[in-house]
Amino acid sequence: MKKLNLTDLTTAEIKDMVREEQVTLTKMKFNNAVSPLENPLRIRIIRRNVARLLTELKNRSTTPVA
Repeated sequence: MKKLNLTDLTTAEIKDMVREEQVTLTKMKFNNAVSPLENPLRIRIIRRNVARLLTELKNRSTTPVA
């Protein structure tokens, strides 16, 4: 998920994706605490995706529409 893909999405779609990714991240963190995950680097990838999505939302809210 790079910036090129995010610019094509609507704000509502991005908000839905943020919710889904945050739920996934929480579940993965709990699962990793109970027993080690097969690929723990996946947590980092999901956390960065959430940050990318939130950054795009913030950019959209601060950019004036012409």
